[in-house]
Amino acid sequence: MENDEKEAGKKRPNAGYELSKQDNDQSREGLVFHYSRERRLAKAPIEVQKLYSNEQQKSRFGLFSALVADRPRRFLFITVILLCIAVISLSRLGYLDSTYYLDGNKIEIRGTIYEGETIIVLIKNAQKADAYTGTVDIAVSEPIQEDLESPVWTHRIFFTVEDEEVYRFAVPFNSGHLLMVLQNDTSQVQLKFKAD
Repeated sequence: MENDEKEAGKKRPNAGYELSKQDNDQSREGLVFHYSRERRLAKAPIEVQKLYSNEQQKSRFGLFSALVADRPRRFLFITVILLCIAVISLSRLGYLDSTYYLDGNKIEIRGTIYEGETIIVLIKNAQKADAYTGTVDIAVSEPIQEDLESPVWTHRIFFTVEDEEVYRFAVPFNSGHLLMVLQNDTSQVQLKFKAD
C-alpha cells in the first residue's frame, strides 16, 4: 500500500502532454513563434524580395535569356563570341590555314623533317574547269638572317588536267620554317610555312 501511495504522489513527466492529435487552431494557442518570415524577407536583398513577391512575372524560358541570365554567364557568352570572331578573322586572313590559290588551283602545303631534310607535300585541287595547267617553278629557302646569305633550292613541277594531284619532294634544309615561292607564266604565290 505504501508503494501505491508513493506512486500516486509521483507524477509522470509527460502527464501534462496530450497524446492524441488536436485541432490545429487549438494546438497553436500556447505556442510562441520566434521566426517571422516577413521580418526575414524585409532584411533580405532586393533580388530575394522580388522572388517572393507577386510583382515578378514568370518569364518564358529562352536559350538567349539562359545564356545571359547573370553576370558570369554574360561574361562567358561574350568571351565565346569574341573567340569565334577571332578564329574566323585569323582563318580568313590566312594565319590558320595552309591553303593558297594559283590561277584557279587550290594548293595545300605540308612539310615534315626527316633525317636532316625537309619533305614537302604539295596537294593541288583544280577549283575551276579552266584552272591553270602547265609548268610551275618552285623556289624554297630558309628565312633570311642578318649578314648571311640564304641558299635557294629550286624545283619544277607540272600541273595536269587532273582535278587532284599530289607532289612530294625533299629540300636540303632541316629548318622548321621555310619560305617558298610558286610561280607560273602569269602569277606567283609567296608563302611561309612551318614543317612539323
